[in-house]
Amino acid sequence: MDNGATMHLAVSPFPGTTDPSSEPEFSLLARFVQKTDAAGLDMVIFADSAPASGSDAANRQVPLEATTLLAALATVTSRIGLVAAASTVAHQPYNLARRFASLDIISHGRAGWNATMAQDPRDAANFSRPEGFSGDDFRRRTEEYIGIVQALWQGWDADALKFDKSGGRFHDPEKMHLLDHKGEFFSVRGPLNVARSPQDTPVLVLSGLSVSDMDIAARTADVILLEDGPLESTKARYDDLKRCVAACGRDPGAVKVLMNVSPVTHGTAKPTVADSMEKGFRSKSCDGFNMLMPAQFSALDDFVDLVLPELRRRGLFRESYRGATLRSHLGLTAGGAA
Repeated sequence: MDNGATMHLAVSPFPGTTDPSSEPEFSLLARFVQKTDAAGLDMVIFADSAPASGSDAANRQVPLEATTLLAALATVTSRIGLVAAASTVAHQPYNLARRFASLDIISHGRAGWNATMAQDPRDAANFSRPEGFSGDDFRRRTEEYIGIVQALWQGWDADALKFDKSGGRFHDPEKMHLLDHKGEFFSVRGPLNVARSPQDTPVLVLSGLSVSDMDIAARTADVILLEDGPLESTKARYDDLKRCVAACGRDPGAVKVLMNVSPVTHGTAKPTVADSMEKGFRSKSCDGFNMLMPAQFSALDDFVDLVLPELRRRGLFRESYRGATLRSHLGLTAGGAA
């Protein structure tokens, strides 16, 4: 388990804001992510949202479906963690669990799922639920959904799949666990037909949390994304979360809390950005930062070439990757939630 000596750093590119160019969108995104890979950042988090209608918002949406994008990016990167948002309304839990388990194998243990506790009415309208869900129903449904996905990921013991062609044994039945879930919103038999990954299970990133969602996050999440705010309030929120994690029987270090920040809001000079990040990290108001920035090389260059060396000089960020999987980057043990 990570001792918390250095911060964790993620990047969330703004949707639809790549550098203006005749180069295909994927090529630009690939080069952007390859630079984060070379810089040694922990992960890149891609949003996924249905286009809004009746406004120019559609032009600012993600140009490519996020999990498909991750599968392609996995083939042109080697270490960076790859996280995609995927709606609990747009996908059935079995389908989503299978997709991310497959991504984890394709990426050699670098995949993560960003689940949100915030309801997007556009998802409901596009997937046969024009009326959406009540806030309480959405919360209970999402909690059930996450539990199913994590149980499916853990449905095979690590050595359950034999692939014994000569003996005709695909798996050891004693090491396969039938889910047979029958809940309020879903019925899922299982098991998943995908083997466990090099990092055991994909990383679960939770975002869009309200105060009432913190208990769900404490029980299930590997990473929690929170909005920036005054230092005193963010520290109190961080302390409350860590206490809640411990109360759930988990090591507080098993959940990494990252603050969503825009480097621009902290100033453009490298000491200003580094000072602000150091202050937040050393005050123990977070375990690191998720940087919201345009998917433009100029913005990434400023951070990677100016701010990152300063953070390393101060001993705030590791010099290189400590392993090959996303869990190793984050200092997390295998297996996710207890």
